[in-house]
Formats: sequence, C-alpha cells, structure tokens
Amino acid sequence: MRKKMFNVLSVGFVSMLLLTARAEAQEFSADMISRTGKEVVSARIYVAKDKVRMEMPESIMIVRRDKNLSWVVMPADKMYMEHPVDLSSSPKVAAQFDDEIERVAMGTEAVDGQPAEKFKVTYTEKGKPVSVYQWLRGGQIPVKVEAVDGSWGMEYKNLKAGPQSAELFEVPADYQKFSMPSLGDMMKGFGGV
Repeated sequence: MRKKMFNVLSVGFVSMLLLTARAEAQEFSADMISRTGKEVVSARIYVAKDKVRMEMPESIMIVRRDKNLSWVVMPADKMYMEHPVDLSSSPKVAAQFDDEIERVAMGTEAVDGQPAEKFKVTYTEKGKPVSVYQWLRGGQIPVKVEAVDGSWGMEYKNLKAGPQSAELFEVPADYQKFSMPSLGDMMKGFGGV
C-alpha cells in the first residue's frame, strides 16, 4: 500500500506541473494529453474558473486556487492527501501569461479538428526570456501549448465548453485524509534519531 501511495503521489505532483493550474474563466472539460520528453500522460480534465480536476487511472488531482490547496484523491482506498498549491513552476498555459514580453500571431491551424489561432509567446521566468507556441480556440481556451524547444507540450482533445458541477472540485465526505510521514518520523521507525 505504501508503494502505491508513493507512486500516486509522484504521479500527482508530475501531473500538477503539467496541468492547467492557471485556468481561465471559461469552463470546460476535455481529454488532456501532456508530454514531457518522451513521457506521455493522458487524463480527463475539468476546469471551472479557479478550480481544476484531473482524473488519471489510479488517482484524481484537484487544484483549488481559491483555497490555495491541492488534493490527490485515491478512490480505490477512499483516501486523499492535501498540499498547498505552488503555481510558480507550472507551465504557462493561460490565454494570457504573467510577465508576457511578446506575442506574435502565426496564423490559424487545426487542433483536434477545430481551427485555433497559433502564437509564439515570450515571457520572463526567473529573469530570463522563455518562448512557447500557443494555440487558442475562440481567443479564450488554450487548446495546445508547446515549448519552442519541444521539451514539453499539452493538448486538449474532445473539448466541451460549459458549466462544470461544483461537486467535481470537492473531496467526497466519506474519504479519509492521509498524511505522508516526515523523513524524521520514517527514520525513527528504522531506529534512527
């Protein structure tokens, strides 16, 4: 069970870095395909203003910007873990980026069979310029974002715009909170100081 918890936790944090944690006011659901290097992660995503839910095979990640919290929910165990949200390391996938320096229109391309406006966007991160390609549908929803160097990318498929149920962004009431022991507590269990 502990190994499974560590695996779920690892997938949850990797996924949090890939998901659209800086969600737009537009509400929608979609299949999300994220790529970092050669690793590809597929998930179902639901977005409602400052809330995001991402469903993976063994866990669900819920990000609540309004509460500055994220939850990794493990339905098979009826448990969840809670963590503060750190959006500073998330990919820039909002329609408009913080610290945007330049936005260059590159025409229209099809993404998941629908027309989308393509842009090359440059922004500052840790004092240095970073560039990505971004595809916007209807000028609002970033349906695809990709690093110019090809190191990571994210795309939505089967996107459906519309209101999302508030209960999608809550932990079920009958789930128990699980806390990972600190390194010091784990060492005590092995005879450490």
